[in-house]
Amino acid sequence: MEPDLFTAAAEERQEKDPAGSPLAVRMRPRTLDEVVGQQHLLKAGSPLRRLVGEGSGGPAGPSSVILWGPPGTGKTTLAYVVSKATDKRFVELSAITAGVKEVRAVIDGARRAIGGFGKETVLFLDEIHRFSKAQQDSLLPAVENRWVTLIAATTENPYFSVISPLLSRSLLLTLEPLTDGDIRGLLERALADERGLKNAVTLPGDTEEHLLRIAGGDARRALTALEAAAGAALDQGESEITLSTLEQTVDRAAVKYDRDGDQHYDVASALIKSIRGSDVDAALHYLARMIEAGEDPRFIARRLMISASEDIGLADPNALPIAVAAAQAVAMIGFPEAALTLSHATIALALAPKSNAATTAIGAAMEDVRKGLAGPVPPHLRDGHYKGAAKLGHAQGYVYPHDLPEGIAEQQYAPDALKDREYYTPGRHGAEARYADAVEWTRKRLGRRRS
Repeated sequence: MEPDLFTAAAEERQEKDPAGSPLAVRMRPRTLDEVVGQQHLLKAGSPLRRLVGEGSGGPAGPSSVILWGPPGTGKTTLAYVVSKATDKRFVELSAITAGVKEVRAVIDGARRAIGGFGKETVLFLDEIHRFSKAQQDSLLPAVENRWVTLIAATTENPYFSVISPLLSRSLLLTLEPLTDGDIRGLLERALADERGLKNAVTLPGDTEEHLLRIAGGDARRALTALEAAAGAALDQGESEITLSTLEQTVDRAAVKYDRDGDQHYDVASALIKSIRGSDVDAALHYLARMIEAGEDPRFIARRLMISASEDIGLADPNALPIAVAAAQAVAMIGFPEAALTLSHATIALALAPKSNAATTAIGAAMEDVRKGLAGPVPPHLRDGHYKGAAKLGHAQGYVYPHDLPEGIAEQQYAPDALKDREYYTPGRHGAEARYADAVEWTRKRLGRRRS
């Protein structure tokens, strides 16, 4: 059976027997106004609004749209709404299972539909980043000739995963992770709506909070868990989904963790202290607790970046770049995949050699400044690039280190009050051992006395 015919048949079955469809399918928005979240894409006059024919001038816009965002944020939903609003055929393919043959079959079917019935087709292609260059090339004629309205979805950066010719012919829309408020509104609608659970069960506050954490910003995951828990509650003759019922249904315990209270700070503190103590297993335990409790992954990543400088420093100069890269990756991909990135960074930091020399060095220097131990900049270090500087003695007598064989000039750099102060005391762990040797060598050549 051709992919487009299969999709049409499945859609027809859904309309005939909506009760037999999963809750996530039954609650799929029918209009853009029912879409949860993504308000930056749904403003009046936005490209999506124009694509479905809202506003003056009727349907307009590009023949290709690329939706980029985390799982469960509404990519399939938006494609479905566009097809319904414009009365177009909706065909869904996944790049995981489909190839050029299936794409061509859909395009041929779309051309027949235009010629025979005057009905256009929306082709929703999920996971387009999994298509090879040749497979993506096969889409270009259909996009160029507007045989289909292509709506492609990806969880990966399309600038790296989508070919330039297709990207240049497409409108790129970035979807944001759904907030707890977005998911909460979706759950409330699903509980009460005639297409949903029709007020058959209620959802207490503690159960809702656990469900929000399970969802992790994924609408599909939230509705799937709600449906399973509601079914279990009704089977037990209960009209309320208790926390224990939800835990048993989804096989995930509710972690005692208040994201705005003591647990938030206590577990975060335990994570950092475990990394500092080089206990990789304990560090992973606390990381897992934060992830399972629905902690903001960006908060965790920020703590890891601080740890890299505070507790590791130059003992492993790669620690900070690893932590920064993890933070950047987390911001791009979100949960659940961000858990892998945070694990990567946590393990690297926990097993890295430790040194707080950089932390104590800046602390001691700042303490002296607060005490007023600053003093004027030595005249030979002052700016000498303006007219009259020489008359003031600025930059006079400065020795340019690059002119010397060893690249170090014996001259005073610190103010007089601090000329013999030594702040940095490097450790002998890991890579910092070479800094210890360098500090001793350079201080000797600078003519500094040994403290």
